[in-house]
Amino acid sequence: MNPLLTARSQGLFDLVGGGWPLLHLRSFEWVFRPESEEWLRRTTAGLLAVSGWVLPRTPSPQGGLAWTRRTAVGTAASLPAVDVAYVPRGRIRPASLLEAAMQAGGLVAWWRCGRLRGHRTAAR
Repeated sequence: MNPLLTARSQGLFDLVGGGWPLLHLRSFEWVFRPESEEWLRRTTAGLLAVSGWVLPRTPSPQGGLAWTRRTAVGTAASLPAVDVAYVPRGRIRPASLLEAAMQAGGLVAWWRCGRLRGHRTAAR
């Protein structure tokens, strides 16, 4: 897998996921349920929007890519953890598991990027 393409894809997903509730909270809450703690929804949306703004701008050199990978993996690991913990409790809607699946896909993509890079290095 191409790490730059992976960063840009995950960034776009995070930008849409974070931007949606910031731009039109009513439609977002129609799908995912209104929250009594609106500040928490907006904080999470803001953090996702920042991730979505930064990841697609990953510089090509390996140094920038290493930091991008840490940001992307951290985001892709923590968001599904919240979804998986709170959907069974009924605190958030099952639709949130779609986001968890997308983020899990991002984790797999980053894992494959690292694995493939390691294989190329070993072949040299």
